[in-house]
This record gives sequence, C-alpha cells and structure tokens, in this order.
Amino acid sequence: MPTGTRRARERANTRERIIDAALHVLENEGVAALTVRRIATDVEYSAPVVYQHFANKEALVLELVVHGHRLMMAELQQAAEEPGIDQRMMRVASEYVRFAGEHPHLYQVMNGDAVDADERRRAAAPAIDLLKDMLTAWADTHDVVLADFDEACDIIWGTLYGIASLGHLGTVGNERARRLAQQALRTLLRGWRSDVPGNP
Repeated sequence: MPTGTRRARERANTRERIIDAALHVLENEGVAALTVRRIATDVEYSAPVVYQHFANKEALVLELVVHGHRLMMAELQQAAEEPGIDQRMMRVASEYVRFAGEHPHLYQVMNGDAVDADERRRAAAPAIDLLKDMLTAWADTHDVVLADFDEACDIIWGTLYGIASLGHLGTVGNERARRLAQQALRTLLRGWRSDVPGNP
C-alpha cells in the first residue's frame, strides 16, 4: 500500500475514533462533559492530535450534529418506505420522536444553540426535504392545496419537535410522546383536508 494511502487511512481511522469517543461522552454525560482534553484522554491521544482534526470543541460538536442527522435520516428513510402516504407520515412522526427519546443528549445538541443556526439548518436539510416530499405526496393524494406549503411544513416540524421534547419529561415518557405525535399529526392533516371544498 502506498505511504500516502496508508496515512490517509490512518487519519480517517483516527478521526472516526475521536467522533465515536465524543459521541459516547455526549450520549452518556451530556455536552457539558465534552471537552477536547477529555476526548484526547479517552482515545489515548494528546490534545494536539485531536486539534489536527477539529479546530475546537465547537467544530467537534458540529460534527456530532451532522452525524446525528445522518443517523436519524437512516431511520426516517426506513419508516418512509411504508406503502401508503398516511401510514408513512404516521410512522415517520413516531420514529422521529423515538429517535429523540433514544438519543436525548444528541437530539438536544442537534436542535440547541451549541451550533450556529445556519449550520443546524444545513445539517437538518435532508430531514426537511423528506418532510416536504411526504407532505407534497400527501397533498397530491388527497387533492389538498395548502395555502402556505412552507408554513405547513414548519407547523409539522414544530409540533413533532415540541412533542419529542415533552418525551424527555418523566410524566410523559417516550412511548406516550410517540402516540401523541401521531395523534397531533393526524389532527393537523384532518384539519387541512377539511378545508377542501366537498370534504367533511
């Protein structure tokens, strides 16, 4: 193997180890415990080695936000394979809330202010695009013309986010939050359908 190729592979492996260690700390202890020095200790590197891959803690947290969205998207895309659009939307709503419950610290960082709003939006773009595609398919299936499509997407996104956040509370819990998310989405969609002339 050429020296350059081997070095590139070693660098990629080191970066992956750093990300895995950072994710482990975040998931188990929260973002406050996440420091470059802590990660360097956990992977048995010196802090300068970590800094070769991430300029600072903020850059490392951003990488975790991107990683979190990739992980969530893989799960949402599986849910989006349901045969009917209504079932698909219910399943995606449930899986979104489930993800938040299973990865509470990661989910919090993905949606919190630890990362710049524009960076968060870029990381969330695939999930937003999935929601837009599904809402378009739903509207076409039911002959619904939404007065403001982007606003409708924001209403769904905000509703799911709010219920997912409630799922962190012991009084609600993730299982109930998943049911509430489906119920809320069903209510929203029913309301938009009722705005169509001729629909009950």
